[in-house]
Amino acid sequence: MARRHKSTDGTARMKIRDSAFDLRKKGIKRFDLRDPYHLAVTLSWPAFIIAFLGVLGALNGIFAFLYASIPGAVQNLAAGDLLHGFFFSFETLSTVGYGEYTPASDYGHWIVTAEIVLGMSFTAIFTGLLFVRFSKPQARILFPDRAVVTLRNGTSTLMVRIANGRLTMLTHATAKLTMFVLEITDEGHAFRRVIDLRLERDELPIFPLTWTLMHVIDESSPITGLTAEDLKEREARFFITVEARDVTLGSLVQDIGALQHDQVVFNRRYAEAVSIDEAGRTIADLSRLSLLE
Repeated sequence: MARRHKSTDGTARMKIRDSAFDLRKKGIKRFDLRDPYHLAVTLSWPAFIIAFLGVLGALNGIFAFLYASIPGAVQNLAAGDLLHGFFFSFETLSTVGYGEYTPASDYGHWIVTAEIVLGMSFTAIFTGLLFVRFSKPQARILFPDRAVVTLRNGTSTLMVRIANGRLTMLTHATAKLTMFVLEITDEGHAFRRVIDLRLERDELPIFPLTWTLMHVIDESSPITGLTAEDLKEREARFFITVEARDVTLGSLVQDIGALQHDQVVFNRRYAEAVSIDEAGRTIADLSRLSLLE
């Protein structure tokens, strides 16, 4: 999945997999408050929890100040007592209320009314965001650290081995392999050219274990004759996009992986990752996904 990071110069940056493609954008904000939903569902879980506690603490702090700043607004609450005002605000926001502190003036009732309305809205929004984050399907496709170019049936072939990282079955899987290369036009302008690499098989009815994507480097291949130095000079990047249907979730899942030019290894092949045990069961050792021999 794509990961976003904040760079030291303040630009927004997106990383896909292990820095295989580092994309930076200027002129946009890292946190756009005009799109809070997208921000909330894309935050990491630690950041989401910290943001939730921060907003909750800020709300209760504001109402604690409002309660404690006016003497007599809340029964048994001394003026300036922010600590007990905070506790009273938290109890009001959660609609608990223990009876020790109650509104004692029109001002207090108005503030409590506002906090109750805000509390119900806050609870509904947080519950919805929590449900979305938990219910969002994840593909859990495992991508290798390296691709290989090796002989297969006497023909040079680019191979990328991927795996289903879940214990459940994926069906109707489709994959696409794309290469981005740097090219210079006759006018001297640099641009990224997108090249689709035709796969020997780009669909799989069932995807239970591993799947080796293969691009045959024949006369029609756009990478025929390219060496490791050529890939480096052209700053080649390889992207693998996968879509499949998760049988358990009953929904379509997607994932993307990427490899840099220096992650393409020539004249090596993937070590076996699938074996048969003594009971005749097929076992995939996904820790060997990127192992070469």
